[in-house]
Amino acid sequence: MTCRKRLEKLFREEGVKFSVSKHAEVYSAQRVAGALHIPGEQLAKVVMVKANGEMTMLVLPAPYRLDFKKVKKALKRKDVQLATEEEFATHFPDCEVGAMPPFGKLYNLDVYVDRALTTQPQIAFPAGSHREIMRVAYADFERLGEPVVADLSSG
Repeated sequence: MTCRKRLEKLFREEGVKFSVSKHAEVYSAQRVAGALHIPGEQLAKVVMVKANGEMTMLVLPAPYRLDFKKVKKALKRKDVQLATEEEFATHFPDCEVGAMPPFGKLYNLDVYVDRALTTQPQIAFPAGSHREIMRVAYADFERLGEPVVADLSSG
């Protein structure tokens, strides 16, 4: 089952309203936001890190950057570093590398979301490919994704 189909199944089972949009193939969150004419603050960007060797998913608005001091504090870990594509690709066998949705729970990963994203009524995120995004209400993402809300960025 593709990543998008997996998400659609979850959303239908849980009664979540969602939409899917296609766009030109782009590889950065900011370019996706531009291609779809949506504010970058509504586009959820996934960043994978290794925290004390454990793969962890961080989710933040597209234009924001991680603040590693804040990330270490939120994760209560001393050793936090960006994971390489080779390190995290196997965790997402149904997704194109770098186009993972922010639902780490589907992949048995802990998820932390930047507090800035919680202010958005709706969020958009990759649907497993570099050509499609999905949109859901932030409240539905929080309910289904069960992220830990934390200060992770210097927006």
